[in-house]
Amino acid sequence: MLLDEDPATLIHHTTTNFNIHPDRTAISRIHESLSTLSQARCLRLHEAESSLRKLSRNLSTLSTHHAETVSAHSSESHATNIVELDTAKFRIAKAASDLEIEGERLEAELEGRKDRLRELEAQGVEGDEGVRLRREVEDPVVLKLKVYRSLGIDVEADKSGTYNKAVIRNNAKGDVHVVSIDPKSSRFFYANYFWRTM
Repeated sequence: MLLDEDPATLIHHTTTNFNIHPDRTAISRIHESLSTLSQARCLRLHEAESSLRKLSRNLSTLSTHHAETVSAHSSESHATNIVELDTAKFRIAKAASDLEIEGERLEAELEGRKDRLRELEAQGVEGDEGVRLRREVEDPVVLKLKVYRSLGIDVEADKSGTYNKAVIRNNAKGDVHVVSIDPKSSRFFYANYFWRTM
């Protein structure tokens, strides 16, 4: 006998040393992947067939519609429609041009009014210096009030517009006197009182 050990024992040891479990797992995974791919391919094929049938129906419908349109087409009415559409197009283009010109005019007017508004806001409620001076010269009441203010006297009017209260400020002494003006008293009395208070 050529071998020292029994061949059956050698074969048994050899087969036990083989590890075929990973190979069998890999083959099983390959079979599962092939099955999944086959199912996906069948699904895509079914979707493609459905889409092809739908497109065939659409083609048939459009072909019928096209044939009906061509048979009902009139070259004279087509030419008339083209002329009408050209006329409408030129009319719309002219209206758009007129509106654009009007928009530019209104925009220029708006800018002018904005500039005027800025000037008026800069001048304030009483207007610019020239307007204020002219108004003070023309209005003797404004001129009198300005003189009173320069002396430290503020005159207040009631709701009817009658000046019935004066606030006299003496900056040197730090005093403020409020005097109610009675029309029954003489102006000479109030003038002397104001001078003494200032």
